[in-house]
Amino acid sequence: MRVFFWGAFYFCKKIILLLPTYAHHIVPQAGKSSAPQQIPLHNWYAPLSHRWFHPLMWFIIGLGLRLTNLTAKPPWTDEFSTLVFSLGNTFLAVPLDQAIALNILLQPLQPNPAASIGDVIHNLVTQDTHPPLYFVLAYLWMKLFPSEGGLVSLFAARSLPALIGAASIPCVYVLGRVAFRSPLVGHLAAAMMAVSPYGIFLAQEARHYSLAALWVIASLTCLVIATRHIQNRTPLPIWVAVSWVGINALGLATHYFFALTLCTEAVVLIFLAWLQLQTSSKFSFLFSPPWRRIYAVATGTFVAGLIWLPIFLENRNRSNLTEWIQGSRVGLDWLSPIFQALGTLIAMISLLPVESSQILVVIPSGIVMLSFFIWAVPILLRGLKIQLQQLESRMMIQVFVGIVVGAIALFFIFTYFFGIDLTRGARYNFVYFPAIVVLLAASLAVCWHPPKEWIGREQGKNSIGRWGINGKKAVILIWLMGFFSAVTVVCNLGYQKYYRPDLFVQLIQQISPVPVLIATTQKTHVHIGEMMGVAREFKLANSPLNPLFLLAHQDKDPHTSTIALENTLKKLPRPFDLWLVNFHAPVAEAVKTCVISDTQSLPNVDGYEYKLYRCQQS
Repeated sequence: MRVFFWGAFYFCKKIILLLPTYAHHIVPQAGKSSAPQQIPLHNWYAPLSHRWFHPLMWFIIGLGLRLTNLTAKPPWTDEFSTLVFSLGNTFLAVPLDQAIALNILLQPLQPNPAASIGDVIHNLVTQDTHPPLYFVLAYLWMKLFPSEGGLVSLFAARSLPALIGAASIPCVYVLGRVAFRSPLVGHLAAAMMAVSPYGIFLAQEARHYSLAALWVIASLTCLVIATRHIQNRTPLPIWVAVSWVGINALGLATHYFFALTLCTEAVVLIFLAWLQLQTSSKFSFLFSPPWRRIYAVATGTFVAGLIWLPIFLENRNRSNLTEWIQGSRVGLDWLSPIFQALGTLIAMISLLPVESSQILVVIPSGIVMLSFFIWAVPILLRGLKIQLQQLESRMMIQVFVGIVVGAIALFFIFTYFFGIDLTRGARYNFVYFPAIVVLLAASLAVCWHPPKEWIGREQGKNSIGRWGINGKKAVILIWLMGFFSAVTVVCNLGYQKYYRPDLFVQLIQQISPVPVLIATTQKTHVHIGEMMGVAREFKLANSPLNPLFLLAHQDKDPHTSTIALENTLKKLPRPFDLWLVNFHAPVAEAVKTCVISDTQSLPNVDGYEYKLYRCQQS
């Protein structure tokens, strides 16, 4: 493991050192290109003067944040899908319509030495809706760690995306530095990625979004290099074209929504072609050296996507796994996607404990966040405006803005025209998240060394924006806001888990002195994951209750779940407590022989809507 880590670090360091050199060589030279001459760089492109500013420093900070409290929060249903499928196991092994013991329910979470990579791929493509690359990597990774109490290690499952998320820090440094030919922009991109609350949210879940975001960074880097060659009208190097196709293929093999990033890149390339058309009287430039290889990249990427098309179409038969983002809208529901998209965008930069259950925490946090954005947004927009005024950086700002605007437009098209609300899943915004980070860094680079025309003189001090804060202090304050937001996420005060089985198990242990049956309706493995969370918490707590679980299968007729509950209750010896949890079916007749308990005074538990019946001896 140590050899792997240092080998990866050495490789990243080589890339960081070589790519800026490559970027320098593609600057147009006088007499060698018909492209406009570049104006001299201004002082905000100067590198940071302190030698201890190094991408490795941001990597260490980001990795430390991503590993902090990594297993403190319980896994939720999507993470259980990762755990089960990455082990080569399946949810089909869990018996339905009968009372089962805790260990039987948790059996798919037990490492399976007989499982192979082929089992991982087969189970995933036949029972889930995601491509298999990340799950294969997780299968190999989790084999390196011992089990915990006979179950797969949660640290093993979450440490992989945490490391991948940390690896995105030096990679976004490369992206920012190559895009703007500026070590300062690279450093600021890495610094903001290290503390981004959204980035840490992705990295602390046992899911594939961190890896998908890493491919987005790599693909955007290739797009940036291609943009330079389009500007200079020079051939795109074959190694860049081949790498671009490979990166896009890996991205599609990680998450199908990576295709949205590819769509935004296509939009940007069309925009670049339109710009060239303004300076060219003929369409012959579309067959010039850079464009021919870009067409080859597009063709290769299209072929790579076709591999997954049959599986993707087959996934439509499992639409019940994605029904949570589908549905019609009534009244004010039409406005929800706008606020959801805005909330995710804000949380990429700042997220204080506004999700806390304590009103005395929520109100001050909201006031601080609102004040911060009232102060910061004009500064950031002014920085981008100044970048747009410079010939050297104008094109890159347009490219990254095109990526962001194009992606958000696609989200709203899917939401309002196809009834698929992508804004409900904050994690799906990985398709443009790195572009936001680079735009933020480009703006902050101007703040770090503001031009003379921006500096205001207030009380004898150089200042930008409001409140008399100078440029460097403004950058530091924005970074510190990101850092405190990162702490908010790792402490589960922001991007809180949708499910809290730990709190639900504590409640059951306090309320039920007799044997317990926990019953739920089951349509997909998502609902099995809900109960696995409860069973896992009971096992970790070494509870003497040893509850039974009923997964009452429900297809189209909800009464099938009612019948399963009826038959199960008739077989169980009394007394016992019946907890109906997320049970969406008519109440069985046998339940009416039990006494319903008043649960209004009991606390609500995220992800678990419950009713308690006490079934006494007859």
